[in-house]
Amino acid sequence: MDSPTTGRGVLVTGASRGIGAATALAFARLGDRVAVHYGSARDRASDVAAGLQGDGHVVVGADLADPDAVERMVEDAVEGLGGIDVLVNNAAVFTDHPIATVDAAGWRAAWRETIGINLLGTADVTFHVARHMIERGTRGRIVNVSSRGAFRGEPVSPAYGASKAGVNALGQSLAIALAPHGIAVATVAPGFVETDMATRVLDSPGGDAVRAQSPFGRVARPEEIAAAIVYLASAEAEWASGSVLDLNGASYLRT
Repeated sequence: MDSPTTGRGVLVTGASRGIGAATALAFARLGDRVAVHYGSARDRASDVAAGLQGDGHVVVGADLADPDAVERMVEDAVEGLGGIDVLVNNAAVFTDHPIATVDAAGWRAAWRETIGINLLGTADVTFHVARHMIERGTRGRIVNVSSRGAFRGEPVSPAYGASKAGVNALGQSLAIALAPHGIAVATVAPGFVETDMATRVLDSPGGDAVRAQSPFGRVARPEEIAAAIVYLASAEAEWASGSVLDLNGASYLRT
């Protein structure tokens, strides 16, 4: 069955802050019902849900590195929303582990945590939601949040860059696999965004240099990323399936 353009069920992972919270707010303003996912910050996710326009929103929690918890979380979101029409894979972690200074144990721990949440967790959430969409006959939308770092590199967090490159490949593979089911999959790749994750860098002495990476002399606002996600989740954006949309203010141009 075709999903309506409004009144949809939308699951946003990592929605207790930053891009995820802005995305939840944007979908709610359209009249959609939103499942606000959190990893550990339940109170903050509840605050986001309480501030959403409209009714029918729910809060769901899971450690995305735990496959069983992910399955239960998706089931809770399906039950709470009455079905999922849109999935936004936003949740991610970023841990410093520069190869020249970190020890072997720290290196391995950073890779396991980062890949476990950013890539494997995203794959698990997508699996369960996509199977739900297929069984329900939903012409669904899946939007992944990647990063400029997948292309430019992340020297102090190589696992993050690798995980986001994996998310790009996952999205493009599934765009092909899910198109016969009427499900479109696209990805956004932001540069620096004014979020809690970036605050440490933006408020440091090097913050001005980061802002100067863009000819606009600033970094993105979460609402700007959310607007692109909302478009890619729309009925009109089906032909964008398989795309990776750069959102970095011309701070990094790839060919």
